Amino acid sequence: MGISRDSIHKKKLTGGKKRIWKKKRKHELGRQAANTKIGSKQISLIRTRGGNIKKRALSIEFGNFSMISKGISRKTKIIRVVFNSTNNELVRTNTLVKGSIIFVDATPFKVEFFDKKNSLFESESFPKNNKADKKKSDLLNEELLFNHLMKEQFLSGKLMARICSRPGQSGRVDGYLLEKGELEYYLKKIHKKKSR
Repeated sequence: MGISRDSIHKKKLTGGKKRIWKKKRKHELGRQAANTKIGSKQISLIRTRGGNIKKRALSIEFGNFSMISKGISRKTKIIRVVFNSTNNELVRTNTLVKGSIIFVDATPFKVEFFDKKNSLFESESFPKNNKADKKKSDLLNEELLFNHLMKEQFLSGKLMARICSRPGQSGRVDGYLLEKGELEYYLKKIHKKKSR
């Protein structure tokens, strides 16, 4: 039968059947999901329409991840998948897809963050609590909380990141590290899931 991405085989909004008035077309074809796993690099080349090539990652171990706040990118090892909003099965099987929340190795980023005095994570003094400095105080509190969450992650040796590329289409894993509100949100989600 084959996988088809057309809408002619689907029912109408009212629930009625559509009349089949044309055959399947080449541009409507679909392929099996790549289900990219964590492991030694294995990429399959697929010839597509127009003679183009798709790189299908069957398994991949390393990826490029950026830290947006610091403007740095590093190649680092992928450890495991921890959260996927679409399907828990993808977490259980450690399948890499776009939008997955994963743990990556913190070692390449440690060089950027820690100097001999561990200066980045030192606590800063709070400004005085008058009206003019209240905004500064709030920003500093947010920064200190972020530093605390990041410090915890660095000490565990794992950083949380989100995949932005499509490993089954491009054959590579690119993404960014979770920071501030986004990091807090996903940590709560994972903790909630564990406590069930």
